[in-house]
Amino acid sequence: MNAAQSVAAVVHAGGAHLPAMMARLEARLAQLASGHGLALAKEANATIAAGGKRLRPLLLFLAAGRASGGALAAAAAVELVHSATLVHDDVLDGALVRRGHPTVAARAGRGMAASTGDLLFSRAFAELAANGRADHLRVLSEASSALALGELAQRADAWDAEISEERYLERCELKTARLFEASARLGALEAGAPAAALGAFGSGIGLAFQLLDDVLDVSGPQERTGKRRGTDLLDGTVTLPLILARGRDPDLARIDLRSVRSAQEAERLCDRIEATGALEEARRRALDIVVQAKATLPEMPIAQRSAFDLVADGVVDRYA
Repeated sequence: MNAAQSVAAVVHAGGAHLPAMMARLEARLAQLASGHGLALAKEANATIAAGGKRLRPLLLFLAAGRASGGALAAAAAVELVHSATLVHDDVLDGALVRRGHPTVAARAGRGMAASTGDLLFSRAFAELAANGRADHLRVLSEASSALALGELAQRADAWDAEISEERYLERCELKTARLFEASARLGALEAGAPAAALGAFGSGIGLAFQLLDDVLDVSGPQERTGKRRGTDLLDGTVTLPLILARGRDPDLARIDLRSVRSAQEAERLCDRIEATGALEEARRRALDIVVQAKATLPEMPIAQRSAFDLVADGVVDRYA
């Protein structure tokens, strides 16, 4: 099952409110990106229109369990924050392609990309402020701060192949898991559901998502990921596959990542990492996290529980 099919299965299982809420989300995102000058609105709209799986809003709508204006505002804010971080990441990484399209930085320059990301961030919090929910603002603000801390940690760790697994997991928790957690918590707050338990589920799914994404960077292929294998290695970003492989292959432990300067060299290093069995181990750990995340779910109607399980399974299916 591909990503689109996984999302469709969740929408089908999650209740009658989900299709309409997802459609309203797309319309609201387009509205929020417009009206700030032609050039800036064009880039913001292009970023949103590039799509993505909308996993975070989908998780929020599932946790909310019903249609509401508050859930719509929170979902739009979450997706705008996510989109903003992608635009800013592409500036920092010098990335040329995102979701199969030229990045804002590649298309319109670094300055425009930075401004586009800033606009998306500001519109996210304006949306929540207009909704008048201080608790929602607090949850998303804390998650956004975690994103920034995670990015700073990743930059500090660049090219350091000796970072520990614990440090890597801390980065993943900050950069990815916290926004998934916030999405589930926001939906729970809207519904009056157990926010801590649903937040723990979101955090686990987000952590597994990042681990599996890092596996995919090593395993590819390019036609599936939209980028060459080993892009993280070329950027000096050390992820779990390399950490595990270094413990299995003494020769890999002696490699200086700065010596890997071409896409071809990065792909050869990916082959060496894969030969150690590190990818299988990283996948297994991600699957264990998904199982643990499912176990945190509180009691809920069978249909809603089935939809949450499908979200978790969809994260795994994307990387199968």
